[in-house]
Amino acid sequence: MSRRSRFARAWLTATAGALALSLTACGGTTKESVASQAPAASASAPASANPGAPLKEGLKLAFLPKQINNPYETIVDDAGIEAAREFKGEAKEVGPSDASASSQVSYINTLAQQGQDAILIAANDPNAVCGPLQQARQKGIKIVAYDSDTSKECRDIFINQASSEDVGRSQVQLLSELIGGEGEIAILSATANATNQNTWIEFMQDELKKPEYAKMKLVKIAYGDDDDQKSFQQTQGLLAAYPGLKGIISPTTVGVSAAARYISSSKYKGKVTLTGLGTPNQMRKFVKDGTVAKFALWNPKDLGYLAAYAAAALASGQITGAEGEKFTAGKLGERTIGADGEIILGPPFTFDKANIDEYDF
Repeated sequence: MSRRSRFARAWLTATAGALALSLTACGGTTKESVASQAPAASASAPASANPGAPLKEGLKLAFLPKQINNPYETIVDDAGIEAAREFKGEAKEVGPSDASASSQVSYINTLAQQGQDAILIAANDPNAVCGPLQQARQKGIKIVAYDSDTSKECRDIFINQASSEDVGRSQVQLLSELIGGEGEIAILSATANATNQNTWIEFMQDELKKPEYAKMKLVKIAYGDDDDQKSFQQTQGLLAAYPGLKGIISPTTVGVSAAARYISSSKYKGKVTLTGLGTPNQMRKFVKDGTVAKFALWNPKDLGYLAAYAAAALASGQITGAEGEKFTAGKLGERTIGADGEIILGPPFTFDKANIDEYDF
C-alpha cells in the first residue's frame, strides 16, 4: 500500500451540520410551522432493528443534493451511486440547479411518487423540506440526510462529514494560526439557510469568544449562495468594504475556490489570508501559487459511500436510526449511530503545500 493510501485510510476512516436562517424571498420556515403542518412519520416503521438481516437486492436510492451543478455534491453523489452497485442496488442523482430554500420540494414529491426505497438529501433548508419528507416517510420511504441536515424529526438518520463543533472551531483555530491571532476577519458562507453552514458558523462565533481571540474581530458574514460568480463578487465586496481585512474563512467548496480565484489575481494576494473547506484538486493551484497556505476537508467520496450503505441498512431493516445501532458500511467497516440519529464520517483534515499532491479528488 502506498504512503498516500496508508495515510488517507488512517484519517478518512476515523470514526469521529443548527437551525438555519430563512430566505426572505421564499417566505421562510420555522420548526413550529413544520410541526403544525407535517404529518407524522409512518406508523408502519419497524419498532426494532434486525442487525442480522441481509441487505436487500434491487434497492432504489435517490440522491438529492443542494444543487446538481455543485462540484463537491457531484463527487459525493457519484460515490454513493457507485456504492449502490456493490449491494446490487440502483441509485441516481436528481435535483435543482439553484440552492434556494424550497427548490428541493418538488423533487421530493416526485421521488415519493416513484416509490424510491430511500431518499438521500443534502438540505438547503432544514424546515422547508420537512412536510414533503414526512409524506414520503408515510409511504415507507427511508430518509437519509447527508452533508447538510434536515430538522431531525424529518429524517431517519444524518450522515455528518465531521463533528460540526470540530469543523467550526478548527476553522477559527486555523485562521488564527495563519494571521497571528490578530485582525479583522470575515466569513464567506454558502446560502443563509444551509444547516451545516449555520451550525459551523455558530461554533466559529463561540470559539471567537475565547480570550485567545480577543484581538480578532468578525466584521461580516457574507453569502455567496454556493454560486461561483456570486461568491467571487462577495469576496470582491468584502475586500472593498473592509480595507483592513486580514483573513477570510469560506466553509464551502464553491466559496473558497471563488474567493481564491479573486485574491490570486488581485492586490490582496499575500496580504489577505484565505482558508476554508475545499477539495485538493480544486485548491491545488492556489496552494502552489501562494494564495492559500492551508485549508481543510474530509473525503467527499467516503461521505457518499457511507450515506448509500446507511440508506441500504435502513431499507433492509438492519437499523432503524436509534442511538447505539450498528451496521457495516462496506469498505468503511462498522459504524455506530449516535445521538439524534447522527453518524459521523471522521475528523476534518488540513491540506497544505507539503501534502496536497498526495490526494486526487
